Amino acid sequence: MDDNRPPDVESDSDDEPGRQPGLIARIIKFAGGDTADTAEEVPDIGATPVERALVQNILTMRGQRVEEVMIPRADITAVDADATLDELNEAFRDGAHSRLPVYRETLDDVIGFVHVKDVALALGFGGSTNAFSLSDHVREMLVAPPSMPTKRLLQRMQTSRIHMALVIDEYGGVDGLVTIEDLVEQIVGEIVDEHDQEEAAGWRQERPGVYICNARAELSEFEQEAGVDLLPDDLDEDVDTLGGLVFMLSNRIPERGEVITHPQGHEFEIIDADPRRIKRLRVNLFGAERAVSNAAE
Repeated sequence: MDDNRPPDVESDSDDEPGRQPGLIARIIKFAGGDTADTAEEVPDIGATPVERALVQNILTMRGQRVEEVMIPRADITAVDADATLDELNEAFRDGAHSRLPVYRETLDDVIGFVHVKDVALALGFGGSTNAFSLSDHVREMLVAPPSMPTKRLLQRMQTSRIHMALVIDEYGGVDGLVTIEDLVEQIVGEIVDEHDQEEAAGWRQERPGVYICNARAELSEFEQEAGVDLLPDDLDEDVDTLGGLVFMLSNRIPERGEVITHPQGHEFEIIDADPRRIKRLRVNLFGAERAVSNAAE
């Protein structure tokens, strides 16, 4: 047996009949075309609705491209290769990410990424902060074109054990970023960890009248918090979340960067979305800045 094989990739060969493929290996094999082409062709063997939804998501992933799930360039949190330890700590804290791209001068010259665990292990057990150099902790990143199938990138990440990839355009510029979490979420849905709880629960106020919101935030609770009424009373029971409100206003899934305007003048800027759902948005309440200015006077 090859001891260098990644531990979660177990053999599918006939000469190891007692072994079963790992979860990600089975997902990749299924997404790669070794089974039926539609969810309707998958034999009904008593699968639950959740299991069949997972199958449908995997089948959808076959025709999905990296550009459809990537974090756009404007939303990438990265650090300069010359960053100090304090600057690095601030970037990790503010971005709430465990991995950050490292670049020289501009984001188009990324040299790799830094993992918070590497920094913690180097400095958290008696290591000297005086000798800290970010370049000592930079790891290699994968590179992918926007047109690469997401299933192929997932396979590359799994076999290489590199869980972050830059999306590079035909001129060598950075279009976006993809992590293994972004890809797995296409199958199992949004993954919320302990560091995501605050935002997953609702929103945070960026400045007076402007909120960064999770699309799943309860609409009624946000209305109460912000002191606004965003829906007529006869529609209150039809829309439960902020994302649902934006979907109703636009009658479609808006794209990242798009701004949807409410009839009352409020603006909903889409910060993060994929072809199937809105994830995060910025709510700019009409008249809020004017009210704050008048109060200051």
